[in-house]
Amino acid sequence: MKYYIISGERSGDLHASNLIKSLKAKDPKANFRGMGGDYSKEQGQVLHVHYDEVALMGFLEVVLGFRKVLKYLALVKKDILTYKPDVVILVDYGGFNMKIAKFANTNNFPVHYYIPPKVWAWNQKRALKIKKYVDQVYCILPFEVDFFGKYQVNATYVGNPLLDELRDFKPHDFFHQKNKLGYQPIIALLPGSRRQELLNMMHVMVSVVGKFPNAQFVVAGVRNLPESLYGAATETGIKVVFDQTYDILHHANAAIVTSGTATLETALFRIPQVVVYKTSSLSYAIAKNLIRVPYISLVNLIAGKEVVRELIQSDFNVENIAGELNKILVNTVYRGTMLQGYDEIKNKIGKNQASETTAEMILKSLGK
Repeated sequence: MKYYIISGERSGDLHASNLIKSLKAKDPKANFRGMGGDYSKEQGQVLHVHYDEVALMGFLEVVLGFRKVLKYLALVKKDILTYKPDVVILVDYGGFNMKIAKFANTNNFPVHYYIPPKVWAWNQKRALKIKKYVDQVYCILPFEVDFFGKYQVNATYVGNPLLDELRDFKPHDFFHQKNKLGYQPIIALLPGSRRQELLNMMHVMVSVVGKFPNAQFVVAGVRNLPESLYGAATETGIKVVFDQTYDILHHANAAIVTSGTATLETALFRIPQVVVYKTSSLSYAIAKNLIRVPYISLVNLIAGKEVVRELIQSDFNVENIAGELNKILVNTVYRGTMLQGYDEIKNKIGKNQASETTAEMILKSLGK
């Protein structure tokens, strides 16, 4: 079988790589090609495009980079026609992948979507396009199936792939020594995995450090970004530890987390957190008028209530972050309530093995 898999950022690439691993186990003669990153490449996918070449975020940034996106859309479309896959599998990355879904469907390739676009958050009628162009949707958030059901989309909840990641995680026995860390309580800083996130978030995050002299702050860095983007931390002596986010969370007492997949990862590690986010003024103004959900963090969205505090745009400042962090560290009742909320979330997302379940369903639908 020939699989064409497209992911467009670090978390999607990670989930795509685990899906590739599960597909290989069930289809030993499988061949993989497409767009992704280092995780997928390690599992044997031939990368026609690395997602780093395309990465954009925010409404304004996407508009300004539209020509760049069009260029890579054309490259991927041409490659699909040349490769002639048995199935096109899309992983997250909604703006890009929905255009590929239409193209692949029009050219009679089966289209399967693992981790669908968050159309429930804004412009919900985009679900009609998913119904039209996608053969099967594999949801990783439990409330998504009911939403897609309203639009007669063929959608199944397969569990959350983060549970697979945590199940396979083994903490490093000498994490502190390996990274030359002290033994003061660790406060983790998770600024995100995209260039614009670091540019928007880092300088405010590190400005909180002086207010907590008895703790050590550790930044969860990613190697796919230039080290210079972490300059706001390294120039002030804050340790940046690369590609060891789970080890950092395993040892952390609290965390400041940029909204995204990392908020749910932090919750599954049961680390109290404050969620933060900032983008350009124009992007924020557009988003504010479009977003149709009450929260931005996956933690609160899955819970259906505020479990963690969200500090967005103008609320994202040193005073507010320090105040929330202090409550997390000192107020045992407040901390305990947050941890109880985490436990409720874990019960909601269940114990399914998302990658294996999705692989089985894809192969079944293709008659394998």
